[in-house]
Parts: sequence; C-alpha cells; structure tokens
Amino acid sequence: MTKQRRGNQLRDVTIKRYPTGAPGSVVISQGGTRVLCTASVASEVPKWMIGKSGEAERGWVTAEYSMLPGSTPQRKRRGPDGRSTEIQRLIGRSLRAAVDLDRMPGVMVTCDCDVLAADGGTRTASVTGAYVALAQALAEAKRRGLLSKNPLIGPVAAVSVGIIDGKPRLDLDYELDVRADVDMNVAMNHRGHLIEVQGTGERNTFSRAELDQLLDLAGTGIRKLIRVQREAIRKLT
Repeated sequence: MTKQRRGNQLRDVTIKRYPTGAPGSVVISQGGTRVLCTASVASEVPKWMIGKSGEAERGWVTAEYSMLPGSTPQRKRRGPDGRSTEIQRLIGRSLRAAVDLDRMPGVMVTCDCDVLAADGGTRTASVTGAYVALAQALAEAKRRGLLSKNPLIGPVAAVSVGIIDGKPRLDLDYELDVRADVDMNVAMNHRGHLIEVQGTGERNTFSRAELDQLLDLAGTGIRKLIRVQREAIRKLT
C-alpha cells in the first residue's frame, strides 16, 4: 500500500555501508526499493581507449545492472535482457558525468547495481547509490596510489516523476508507476544540469508546461538526494 506522501515528497531514503570485497559498497533504500551498489577498481580500460603509445590517456567508468531473482513477488529470471542493458547504460552515462576521466588515466571503475527489492524507481535509485560507491572506490584508489588526484567533479543523482490522476508526483513507487499517465526518469548533477531525461506519455500526452513542471519537481527531489549522498560520503570515506 502506497504511503501517503505529498506530491513533492521523496520516499524515505538511506545510503549505508554494506560489507563486500569491493572498495565501494553501499545499500540504498528508497521506500521499498533496495539496491546493492558496489564499485570495483581495475588498472585497465577498454581496448578501444588504448592509444598508439600502448597507454590510455583517460580512464573509464561503466556500470552493470541486474534484478536478483527474489527482488519481485514473481521470481525474476537471471541473465541479461534488453531492459537491463538500457538501464546500465543510463547508469554508466550518469556516473561518467560525475568524474573527469582525464584525471584517471588507465583506471577503470565498474559499478554493479543489484536490485534486492523492487518497488519502483530501481534505475534512479541505482544512479544515486552508485555515485556514493564510486566516491568510495575513487578515494581508495587514490590512497593506493593508482590516482594522483581525485577525479570527482561533483554528485549526480536521479529520480522518477510522473503525472498521476492529473497531478505531478515525485519519486514513484510501483503502485503509482502503474497508474501513471506520464512517467519520467531524470538524472542531474549538483549544478542542476540535466544528464538524461527519459519521458513517456503512458496513457496520455503532456504539454510543454507539464514537462517543465516535472523537471522542476525532479530538481527539487535530486537536490534532496544529493544532500543524502554528501552525508553518506562524509561518513563512509
């Protein structure tokens, strides 16, 4: 049952350390959605980044996403699918907007986002949580001497918004998502600049004015999520 929230209110959000073998590792909980986000560091980059000198002048950040079998009431089958591929590309693009790749030559960070429980907004929660894991991993890479300086530019986060029963809503859980006339996922950086907007008129069209209203609502939520990220990083790095 959807907890009664104001239209501009996020679900309860926490980002906590989770013990794994990866240098970056957190669980983000956003309402009933929980995602394990880990970040692993390697002294290698994709082959296409290697120059004629045999060395890479830049680093790389990429992501993988999956929903674990027990994350939904009906068992989710293991293995990649089109949806997972599309989501992990979104996560990777969002995270690369948070770093200066020129400051991490020859270093690649892979962020793995595994959905433990799905109640809407798994892709956006993955972006928000994975940024914290990325920050942990880059801090550890600097301590180990793999990086001369930390390449982080600033936080990125993402949130869902939509129009339900004619009204804009922030941070859609599953119950709201399946009723949405318009459904949108928005990723932004700490300056309020857009990284990605995925919007669909599920049951109805929407106007330019409604689009602007949804983007403003997403910005309100993302600013709050960035405060949660910064507090988590302060405690965890």
